[in-house]
Amino acid sequence: MIKEFKNIIKVFFALSIGTVVFISCEPEADELGKQFFQDGTAVGTETSYDVIAYNLFNKDTIQTSSSQLVNATLGAFDESNFGMQKSSYVTQVRLNSYNPDFGANAKVDSVVLEMKPLYQTAADSIKTTTDENYVYPDGAVAAKKVVTNYPVIKYGKYKINGQTPGFTIRVDEVNEFLNSTDAKFFSDKQVALGTSLGTKTFDGYLRAIKITKDTDNSELFSREAGLRVPLNADFFQQKIVDKKGSFELADAASFIRYFKGLRISVDENDGYMMSFDPNGITTTIYYKYDKTENSTVTRTSSSFTLNLGSSNVHFNQIQYNRPSTFTDAISNINTTTGDAKLYVQGMGGPGAEIKIPASTIANLRDLYNTKKIGIMAAKVRLYTDKTVWTSNYAKPTSFVASLKGANAFLADVTAFQYNANYIMVKPVDLDKNPAYYDIDITQTITNVIKNEASDYLEKNPLIVNVGSFRTSTSTSGAATLLGFNYTTRAYTPNRVVLVGSDPSNTQYKAQLKVIYSNK
Repeated sequence: MIKEFKNIIKVFFALSIGTVVFISCEPEADELGKQFFQDGTAVGTETSYDVIAYNLFNKDTIQTSSSQLVNATLGAFDESNFGMQKSSYVTQVRLNSYNPDFGANAKVDSVVLEMKPLYQTAADSIKTTTDENYVYPDGAVAAKKVVTNYPVIKYGKYKINGQTPGFTIRVDEVNEFLNSTDAKFFSDKQVALGTSLGTKTFDGYLRAIKITKDTDNSELFSREAGLRVPLNADFFQQKIVDKKGSFELADAASFIRYFKGLRISVDENDGYMMSFDPNGITTTIYYKYDKTENSTVTRTSSSFTLNLGSSNVHFNQIQYNRPSTFTDAISNINTTTGDAKLYVQGMGGPGAEIKIPASTIANLRDLYNTKKIGIMAAKVRLYTDKTVWTSNYAKPTSFVASLKGANAFLADVTAFQYNANYIMVKPVDLDKNPAYYDIDITQTITNVIKNEASDYLEKNPLIVNVGSFRTSTSTSGAATLLGFNYTTRAYTPNRVVLVGSDPSNTQYKAQLKVIYSNK
């Protein structure tokens, strides 16, 4: 306790300079926290208060379109507490240029969709194979072929029945107009599908290839790491190349109503989630056409790339198959006395609400008025439930926390948003069981004690969801919050079961911890 108190004092001094969380320019003698800085040595007292913590069902849906989808997700993951969660990706397609001329007698050879999931780059994760006796087919050149295998970054299972899980990646035509990028799509949105365009068996590795000539080590071929799915060449021949000169290929408005989009999914229902940049997907049509020069006709290779980038509507579809323990808990949420277990899950899964009783605020206000205490720290502490959450799946590293009904950051975030050292949600012992999270609401508690009714945080409870607020980085390297509505919730796959208001679990139940000082 003494060591923790000393550390809090150090952090307190370092972070409070220039802020309004604890120090104010106002002259009132009883300003919260002011007594801590005045004559004499502060004495710290930590007090724990019960809170009312219960599940918040987000109806298994979240906005996953365009502005909310910095990263997209693909895959499926099934575990006993939350059941199956499966993510597919839907996107419009545009032409890179309109009224394209593919040349005379153009014939499609192949079509490849390429995406680049996030992957491991640590040396001990990479596997490299070298073929010193490779013969490059174009000219039968003696060469060396090096294939570097990078494992994708996974959230989920690395083994199923002792085997590394694989996926069948499937690409389908979308048969429904997806409108404009101004449209909002939620993760439970389903779309009509047309032709199945291709599949790829994926073993979890992305491969980069480099081929060099034996004689002088010059490069003959190079391809960056990526996941490539071969698509139906005949479909793109008829759908695009044979339509040369048609009104469907004349402009973007006509084309996105003619070729409405693609869906990328996996056939399997268990394995893992992987993330990728939605603007990094490409689809390339490789074809040959007759090229005439000096009355000589030669078959010439060329390619045409379709635009699957940010100008297109895109979103994640997320499906669930929940176990009975989960559905029972969500069907019987107790907002009066709280729930024993809190199921919190990213990508549209549930969150939690934390009510701070009026009696707690009244008690703190009385201490403030009668003993002139200074609030040094106030935090909601949430422990992982070690009775059910015993897996090695990565726990969430942060939460999005706000007051119910608010359309702005917590006062704590606003006060410290320009302080690079400030962390609103501090995870502790994530590699242990149990771990716990401290959610800093010092300024919020301070404001309520000073300015609000005692039941303010009962009527406006703290909402906690898996994810974090998004930031942008300036040229100086400083991180700036993008805004209250910009979070990573839509593509953060982590989940965990926390201890809620469980009267039988006095050691780990959800609590408000307040550290205050007086002379």
